[in-house]
Amino acid sequence: MPNIFASASPEVEPREREHAAISRRLAGECMVLLENRGALPFKETGKIALFGNGARQTVKGGTGSGDVNARRTVSVEEGLQNAGYVITTAGWLDRQAQKETQAKEAYWKWIHEKVEREGGVAIIAAFDHPYQEPAPERITEEDCLNSGTDTAVYVLARNSGEGGDRRAEPGDYFLLPEEKANLETIAAHYARTVVALNIGGVMDLSELKGIEGIGAVLLMTQLGALGGDALADVLSGRVTPSGKTSDTWARRYADYPSSATFSLNNQNVDDDWYTEGVYVGYRYFDSFRVKPEYPFGYGKSYTAFQVVPGEVKLEGEKVSVSATVTNTGAEYAGKEVVQLYYSAPEETLDKPYQELAAFEKTSLLAPGASETVTLSFSVRDMASYSEAEAAWILEPGEYLLRIGNSSVDTAAAAVLTLDRAVKTQTGRNLCVPDGKIEELKPPKRDASSVEGLPRIAIDAAAIPTRQMRYQQTREEYRTGKTERLTLADIRAGSCTVEELTAQLTLEELAQLCVGTLREGAAEIVGGASSSVPGAAGDTSPVIWESRGVPSMVLADGPAGLRLQPHFKATPDGKPLPGGGGLGGATVPFGDGPEYADAADYYQYCTPIPIGWALAQSWNTGLVEEAGEMIGREMEQFHVDLWLAPALNIHRNPLCGRNFEYYSEDPLLSGRMAAAMTKGVQSHPGKGTTIKHFAANNQEENRYFTNAHVSERALREIYVKGFEICVKEAQPFSIMTSYNLLNGVHTANCRELLQGMARDEWGFEGVVMTDWFTSQQVPWLAGKYQPRYPISASAGCIYAGNDMQMPGCGKNVEDILEAVQSGKELDGYRITKADLQYNAANVIRAAVRTMR
Repeated sequence: MPNIFASASPEVEPREREHAAISRRLAGECMVLLENRGALPFKETGKIALFGNGARQTVKGGTGSGDVNARRTVSVEEGLQNAGYVITTAGWLDRQAQKETQAKEAYWKWIHEKVEREGGVAIIAAFDHPYQEPAPERITEEDCLNSGTDTAVYVLARNSGEGGDRRAEPGDYFLLPEEKANLETIAAHYARTVVALNIGGVMDLSELKGIEGIGAVLLMTQLGALGGDALADVLSGRVTPSGKTSDTWARRYADYPSSATFSLNNQNVDDDWYTEGVYVGYRYFDSFRVKPEYPFGYGKSYTAFQVVPGEVKLEGEKVSVSATVTNTGAEYAGKEVVQLYYSAPEETLDKPYQELAAFEKTSLLAPGASETVTLSFSVRDMASYSEAEAAWILEPGEYLLRIGNSSVDTAAAAVLTLDRAVKTQTGRNLCVPDGKIEELKPPKRDASSVEGLPRIAIDAAAIPTRQMRYQQTREEYRTGKTERLTLADIRAGSCTVEELTAQLTLEELAQLCVGTLREGAAEIVGGASSSVPGAAGDTSPVIWESRGVPSMVLADGPAGLRLQPHFKATPDGKPLPGGGGLGGATVPFGDGPEYADAADYYQYCTPIPIGWALAQSWNTGLVEEAGEMIGREMEQFHVDLWLAPALNIHRNPLCGRNFEYYSEDPLLSGRMAAAMTKGVQSHPGKGTTIKHFAANNQEENRYFTNAHVSERALREIYVKGFEICVKEAQPFSIMTSYNLLNGVHTANCRELLQGMARDEWGFEGVVMTDWFTSQQVPWLAGKYQPRYPISASAGCIYAGNDMQMPGCGKNVEDILEAVQSGKELDGYRITKADLQYNAANVIRAAVRTMR
């Protein structure tokens, strides 16, 4: 009889309440106060005129595989009511809700009719034709006059998700004319007007800021199930906002260096040339002297802080800088984020004006209280990658350290000097561009005043060069042991993984490297597990009975654990079809005889703030606590690998999945991913899967787009966060991205997976594809005619991409054909040794998940 780990009761579990409280506490630190002219906080409860498309239909997180199926979501309206406020605009909210309901019903009716007419899958049709929010209901003068209050809150919402990018159009990146008119109306009628941004990515605020009478703008983002309660905490002053921006907000969209050619902007979704090089986010704005609307690391508070630089020390390779933070306000306690930046000398290589080196968040400081924090980093972290030398190099000169509470509000702290160049690491260029990239070069940097600053000499001789060694030809595993080896033997130390692998047949090896969707699991995108309904997939149990090696259950993230909240099972424990899906594309339960005696089961998990919001907390300790919470839910529902966190770089604000990702900065992204991983993996046998490796910055034509990136930009920006997470937290798994990188699918790129992740960084886990990467399903290309071919199954084995998910019969057939024939298949020639190597990595992962 199959094991069922879900609850048989529909009642709320104590675990749900406990975890919701953690999520709410985390959400309180994720909000960024962008503007405040005395409108916040509200001094007492009372009447509030509430408006906006996010007031009642509050967005908890983006769409797609990152969506978490919550038991319920607390809207802003409910959250304010829970906090004791009286909402006086129910009439307008009712009209707005009716408009939303009618629009969504019409949309899903159109989607289902399209599928019936043309064939396909509803959720895939929704990816190709995403839902567009209707213009908001007009706010009338009567609505304002009848509200009986002088305080208005407008919740401006935006949503996005995987499969499509955002648009630089009204209703998305820009305000709709109707939204602007509504904001002008309430700003003119109310003495106090607050705008809360319930959004998943940067948008243009120039029109909003031009409206006279708006007293405060709060970046709420999308905060999970209790977002409404968390917002009320901040509006009321119960929680002082302490978030900082994790992206640069431009004054004009055209100020982003990738704006002209990103995704649909130039109608070319096949090729994206990363001509900005390393100048992404604040690295571009600072270096090219472009003034932003809001800088990186920025955020106001209800109180004020003073940050005074302290002692700077260099011990070996470790640099430490202390700073004393004082709450200089008189009324509110708060937290401050201290940020340390360095400016490297420009010699052979051009450099960004400054780069984040370290950060720390204080504890809650009462008015007048002080705290000294210490920020540390390695001298090696300041090295730049030289393609000409195939090395990381510290160039000679002065390294200026600045400390403060945003990228533009810093004070010089010290100068580190280096008298000669040092190669901190040598190796080889691994992902060479497949064409010439004309990268931007910044203007000559103005000289910074360093007079009177402490000067500390870096001892070049104390920084040894690390020489990389790369895997050569893989050797076939062999064993002289004739007894049947099992997982128990591995755990007892009487045999190695390699010895067990050597006893497996080619068929068993191939099966191990392919997920189980072909075995009859429900073909629901993002829900291909046959053992835990709603989980994304399972690995193969092909040697479970013979060798004791279990299959692993993989579930989506990153805003919590995504499982099917309600399913039915037969008396003998077999889950029945129905109840699963994504968004509005839910598969109904059947009405056959097997459902007559079926039992109901429930798997309600806890949605947490989106990745973008988590990064804005700048609080790694709290993010680690959230990971520990998710690990507990993985234990309860017997999920082994969480397909999260996601840490692709915010190269452009229009990427449809930026809500899942952390930041434009690789250090902040890597530290957040490492904290989340440490939290999850504090539970023995539970692991994270960092994704999408690498340069996954466009959702349109995502299976077939080719990212052309220089080796330096790739290493310094787009994979640096992955490197940090691997070295700090050693996640169980890495998931490759859909796209090509310099002409090669990342899933097939041995240089990226073996050379960079395993050989250079020391990654010890298993690598898997993203879902359907190497499966020729009819809907894969969607509405596009791809220029490039699909990823190859044999290429995955060649690259060391150990698990092809969710798996199909042709994946297995292609692997066997390529190995048995000894011939090239789809451009790749693989051997039994290659296949053994991948299978052994899968077995190691299975061993690691055993408690």
